[in-house]
Amino acid sequence: MGHREDLLEGAKRCLLDKGYARTTARDIVAESGTNLASIGYHYGSKEALLNLAFLRLTEEWGDAVAEEPGERAPADLPPLERFERAWAKVIDSYEQSRPVWKLQMEIVSRLDSDPELQQALAGPQLEGRKGLAEGFLGLDQEADAERARLAGTFCQALLAGVMVQWMVDPETAPSARDLTEGLKIVMGIDGGRSDS
Repeated sequence: MGHREDLLEGAKRCLLDKGYARTTARDIVAESGTNLASIGYHYGSKEALLNLAFLRLTEEWGDAVAEEPGERAPADLPPLERFERAWAKVIDSYEQSRPVWKLQMEIVSRLDSDPELQQALAGPQLEGRKGLAEGFLGLDQEADAERARLAGTFCQALLAGVMVQWMVDPETAPSARDLTEGLKIVMGIDGGRSDS
């Protein structure tokens, strides 16, 4: 691994340990075993490196909760079952990925005062919606881009809300079943949960 990769890995570890605001260039250098000049040479600035490290952490989380090729849900799985299955994986990942979600909250709180960070996240946010539409609902971006966009936007909004609820109180946060049954109520399907 070269300095570029070492810096990125060091920055990821620092973000998870110290957060965005408290991570210094010296922290990254100490964690990566590189030197201060390497940050500017490879990334331009500490902020650019941290922004990329944050994006990589969220991508890694997405990869961790994505369906494995051998466990991909059948294409004919009903949409609500696919939805519940995807949410079960996400919710099951919350405890182990809590540092990533804590970092997410810090990043969101910085957006108004950091236009560079906001700009760095805009494109990946759109890509994230596509991934959610495909992973959660099985929608192909190529086949129906507008439906996938709308569904991905919905899933992304739900993801943020569920994440906050799990951070505040895991005991009362929604389960995958709760989300699916709530969606049924909103859609007027089956009148919501039945206890049978």
